[in-house]
Amino acid sequence: MTSGDEGAPADSDASGSGSNSGPGTDRDPDLDPLISDLLDGNHRALARTITKIENRSPGYRDLVSQLHAHTGDADVIGITGSPGAGKSTLVDKLAATYREAGLTVGVIAIDPASPFTGGAVLGDRIRMASNVGDMDVFFRSMSARGTLGGLSTATTDAVKALDAFGKDKVIVETVGAGQNEVDIVRTADTVVVLVPPGSGDDVQMLKAGILEIADLFVVNKADLDGADRTVSELREMLQLRDGEAAVGGHHGFAETTVDVSGETGRERGDRGGDGAAEDADAEGVEPWDPPIVETVADRGEGIDELIAAMDDHRAYLVESGRLAAKARTRYAEEIRTLLREDVRELLAEEIDARGGLDEHVDAVRRRETDPYAVAEAVLEPLADCVAARRERRE
Repeated sequence: MTSGDEGAPADSDASGSGSNSGPGTDRDPDLDPLISDLLDGNHRALARTITKIENRSPGYRDLVSQLHAHTGDADVIGITGSPGAGKSTLVDKLAATYREAGLTVGVIAIDPASPFTGGAVLGDRIRMASNVGDMDVFFRSMSARGTLGGLSTATTDAVKALDAFGKDKVIVETVGAGQNEVDIVRTADTVVVLVPPGSGDDVQMLKAGILEIADLFVVNKADLDGADRTVSELREMLQLRDGEAAVGGHHGFAETTVDVSGETGRERGDRGGDGAAEDADAEGVEPWDPPIVETVADRGEGIDELIAAMDDHRAYLVESGRLAAKARTRYAEEIRTLLREDVRELLAEEIDARGGLDEHVDAVRRRETDPYAVAEAVLEPLADCVAARRERRE
């Protein structure tokens, strides 16, 4: 396993090659040397690139932009579930099994963010012992950066780096499960939700939001008491969902789509609305019914069955045309997220240029103005600039 921490011992061999290796002389001379090395299969360059991405170092956007043209081949798998469900052990066994099949693997493990540094609290843990020393398993622990959905923008960019490097499988393990733990849908092609046995409260929690994001359910630690009951409860919940007229899901039943403008539309069974033709299941392809797989990850039991189920889902995405539709939705959301970040930074600069908010806050407290008026005053020059440029284009 290659460590993703820059400067770690596993990165000391700068000549480490990956599945996307090729002669550097064939590379675009305009590419950043770091990206050229990454595309040539240099694991140290991959680690350095992800470090720059995670730290949002100067120039990281240019790096990500250069990576984009080389992405689109990796199968991205999201692993989520409640704490203690055995996500890390399962990811370890998945990576080992993929390697036995001759596939290369990249793993991004999302950890809670430190309230002091913003970094990953558990970033130094060794969680994938089975793959230590394997140069074709790249592991990186990253911080959630306080995002409610459990993922940060840096995670999406890191996935691109692993994809461009040539990793066949990219696995993203999230912090845990909760009603807001849904960002993984926008990053992964296949989402696996782990549920520990005898977890009645966890199954009830799934009804609040997590149920809709799963392409597959895994009842891990299936050798423990309560596993059969948990499987039965999940099946009952899936049957109930199938009978509902409209359910917010992302695989064949109904889906909330987001376009670049920020508008949302709830798609029904007829796949109507904007982009319906692209997002519709191909004729003759049955809607995806999330299977339930039982595993005992620490013993490697059920891993082959899980991989087979994930392969089936990948085939469904391709045959139904939904793989392209998911990519479209993913890019739309990514653009919206970047726009929000950029606008926020632009407004922060404008506020600083005006001497900060203290004077405005004091004026609001004295009832000389109000928060809406302050916001309008700060935005006015920016809005005027945008309007003037729009008029010139027209």
